[in-house]
Amino acid sequence: MALRWYVVHTYSGQEGKVFNYLNEVIQSGDLGDQMKQVLMPTQDVVQVKNGKKLKTTRKFFPSYVLVEMELNKETMHAVRICTSVTGFVGGNKPQALREEEVRRILGQSEKVSRQQISEVPFEIGDAVKIKEGPFKDFDGVVDEIHPEKGKIKVMVSVFGRSTPVEVDFMHVTPIS
Repeated sequence: MALRWYVVHTYSGQEGKVFNYLNEVIQSGDLGDQMKQVLMPTQDVVQVKNGKKLKTTRKFFPSYVLVEMELNKETMHAVRICTSVTGFVGGNKPQALREEEVRRILGQSEKVSRQQISEVPFEIGDAVKIKEGPFKDFDGVVDEIHPEKGKIKVMVSVFGRSTPVEVDFMHVTPIS
């Protein structure tokens, strides 16, 4: 049987624990070549909390881990005995990811890991005006910057409440 990619569902916030456990299973060699690798794609994001810039890591797929393995009783058991695993996507008949899905996920993960932060026209805390879209002419403050997407998160006031809005760099101008 060939190695294929499967999606494992975890309890919320337990992806790292499952990732580490499955890597230990692979390193131990107990399953031979039946389980090859585990992925938990992430990206670094800059956020502002209490007026300070914080670099945090975000998961592309919260509560999910990807595993490249042969699907058989031994590998399914090795995955399921981890206490933080709720099961496979597909239940008792796990569905392997299609090749194009795997290429897209791996490509996206590599693109983000290789990508260097390009020059961003804004900084966190900058006052900006939205010039296009449903929030046109709203003023706000830059809360997060996503250079890999060419987008920023702007906090705008809607009905007296601060609301996050994701906007392209091109749709925003700085307020002097």
